[in-house]
Amino acid sequence: MIKLVAFLGNPTKEYEKTRHNAGFIVADELFSHLQWSVKFHGAFAKEGGVMYVKPLTYMNASGTCVSEAASFFRIRPEEILVVHDDLELPLGCARYQQGGGLQGHNGLRSIRERMGSDRFWRLRIGIGRPVHGDVRVFVTSPFTKEETVKLNQLTVRLKSVFSSFPTVQTDIKL
Repeated sequence: MIKLVAFLGNPTKEYEKTRHNAGFIVADELFSHLQWSVKFHGAFAKEGGVMYVKPLTYMNASGTCVSEAASFFRIRPEEILVVHDDLELPLGCARYQQGGGLQGHNGLRSIRERMGSDRFWRLRIGIGRPVHGDVRVFVTSPFTKEETVKLNQLTVRLKSVFSSFPTVQTDIKL
């Protein structure tokens, strides 16, 4: 059972609409009704029996927020869902899975290091991979208008994930 959901991104206006902030964008779309406060080095909210966090430590130190919240509420890695951008999935797709490789994602690496485990659940939000150019520039660049529409359509489909938290690996596509 999922008890803590961590949406990964980078704080500040500079990163607000960027691909690396796909987790924050999903949180803002699906959970705008929540009252967020600052706690555990992040934005924190609670609804029902589920806690939600958006680390405000920047992506590379996301584990600080997640591990502090998990420790405070005595939540095991298997009870955590991390929502993050993923270069390996095309835009408009998402994958829900437990564990797996880090694929160079520093936010996931930080969480694994701080939690001492990679057995947390992941909701991988596809942002696609650039054909040419630097991946770091790509992930910190804003979505185009067309890409934003696709991400919003996916977010609508994700509402069902958050209402039922499946316990098996599943792909979500437009």
